[in-house]
Amino acid sequence: MSKEAKATGGVEMGIEEAKPEVTLMAITPNAEDVIERACRTCYLSFHRYHPPSSAEELIKKVIRKQHHSVLEHALATFRIKGGSRVFTHELVRHRLMSPSQESQRYVEYGRTRSFDLVAPPLIKESPYYERYMTVAADTERLYSEMVAGGIPKEDARYILPNATTSEIVISANFRELRHIIAVRCHPRAHWEIRRICLEMLRIMKREAPIVFWDYEIDEPNECVIITQE
Repeated sequence: MSKEAKATGGVEMGIEEAKPEVTLMAITPNAEDVIERACRTCYLSFHRYHPPSSAEELIKKVIRKQHHSVLEHALATFRIKGGSRVFTHELVRHRLMSPSQESQRYVEYGRTRSFDLVAPPLIKESPYYERYMTVAADTERLYSEMVAGGIPKEDARYILPNATTSEIVISANFRELRHIIAVRCHPRAHWEIRRICLEMLRIMKREAPIVFWDYEIDEPNECVIITQE
């Protein structure tokens, strides 16, 4: 740790490039069985309840028929690190999702946590990349100087760029997750939210493969193709 960091009682300061990390914190146990039993309640068709094969047949049928309300009985919670404020501003627009986000009013960059940011790939490949990182480092220094000089964090944060990362935890039912992934993994969606939501989809295809059976990941193009064959 540098002398500067020791003097402030904080972490080592400096600009770092962030890498997104998506972690599944919690998920409804036996989610697809819960969905099947909820759906069979609608029709009182428990004489056809023969898990696990009956779950696949029924869940695929209701998805094709757009009887999506039964998917709301299962829920997943994700912790997402390394996403920019650009990404989180887009994500929290999904009102049926429940977010809990790192607060720039209370978190002090350079003390509570290190200062990191997201550099878009096209900028990294351009002649502007060095200036991009230099300006970001300048904003970090000014932020730290203002906080040290008595400016409240909630005011000093105004200088921080959209590239600044912000940790977030989200919870959503499976119906809303299908919607978020369909919209945000579309080829025309913003590259950062698309990459992070693809990580969420990879997790959901492992945890609930029947519910997300029709969401195929196009790896070369980093997007989703929805098929219901």
